[in-house]
Amino acid sequence: MKIIHHCSAKFGRMQSKLEFLPALLTRIVIGWVFIESGWGKLTHLDKVIEFFTSLGIPAPGIQAPFVAGMELVAGILVLIGLGTRFASVPLIGIMLVAIRTAKWEDVSGLGSLFGLSEVLYIVLLIWLVIKGAGSLSMDRVIQNRCGCVDNCEPGK
Repeated sequence: MKIIHHCSAKFGRMQSKLEFLPALLTRIVIGWVFIESGWGKLTHLDKVIEFFTSLGIPAPGIQAPFVAGMELVAGILVLIGLGTRFASVPLIGIMLVAIRTAKWEDVSGLGSLFGLSEVLYIVLLIWLVIKGAGSLSMDRVIQNRCGCVDNCEPGK
């Protein structure tokens, strides 16, 4: 029994030291994916406009650079952890539209829907919206400078 208690206490100490890791890893992966995607779209905008046109997306000449720019900028913000909750929301929207316009024909049920990488991105982005950027982020640096560490609310 003593050994179980010792192992449990040791795991608890280790867990508290690693609490920063899930948010950091999520931000790095999601940020990187959207930075690469946004940059790729911006550097090949003519092909993206053609693709958006083939999908029947309205005003592809406006939508393509908007989506590309949003992916790039929001991806950078998520990566560095600045305005993470706000930056995640348009990325969720972009993924929902991507599923509906480009991937919906591949969906035959929940299994195929949940198998889409876009769904995984949505889940991770929702997690970031709810949990925030974590302790190793620009959001936390700003919160600390404002004098609020957890649950920073106006007027507190």
